[in-house]
Amino acid sequence: MPLTLPNLPYALNALEPHIDARTMEIHSQKHHAAYVTNANNALAGTPWADKAPEEIIASLAALPEDKRAAVRNNAGGHVNHALFWSVMAPPAHGGGGAPAGALAEAIAKAFGSFDSFKAQFADAAVKRFGSGWAWLVVKNKALAIVSTANQDNPLMGEAVAGSGVSGTPVLGLDVWEHAYYLTYQNRRADYIAAWWGVVHWAEVARRFQAAMG
Repeated sequence: MPLTLPNLPYALNALEPHIDARTMEIHSQKHHAAYVTNANNALAGTPWADKAPEEIIASLAALPEDKRAAVRNNAGGHVNHALFWSVMAPPAHGGGGAPAGALAEAIAKAFGSFDSFKAQFADAAVKRFGSGWAWLVVKNKALAIVSTANQDNPLMGEAVAGSGVSGTPVLGLDVWEHAYYLTYQNRRADYIAAWWGVVHWAEVARRFQAAMG
């Protein structure tokens, strides 16, 4: 079936003051909606029109060449944003704080400590030139931090997303300017610092467990 725009799991203003309601409205109802529409248009009439979006972006090389760029950008944008909305929550409903259990242990093992992880992840997000994403991925049964340009996703693999970029994303941060400019203007670092206050670690942990098998 065609890709569909997911409903946000919270109200547009639920992430304030970390992310403002107007940004959430434009981001989810305009930008994400456009990715869904454009991806469906590109996939229409192909055998890929009924595939799961994650399967589609992981198999870009199999798509017709004249469809590939549009699908990469728009199906990629859909997958990225669907994950992004799900890994955030209002502080009153689980957003912020720190991970626990197996996820916390894996973060400490991979990065030394939770604070060290946050610093390394923020560094990847700040240094992503132009538009793109920072990701926490499961790769070879361990956690790693990668970043991608535009709407690329680690599921696309190194051949598409770049050297060293692969794995199953369990946490993603959108650093396109449309994700933060109304409140933070050019202060991307301030946006990243505020975003930690709405990360939904229970959902990240669920994705981590699924990726670990």
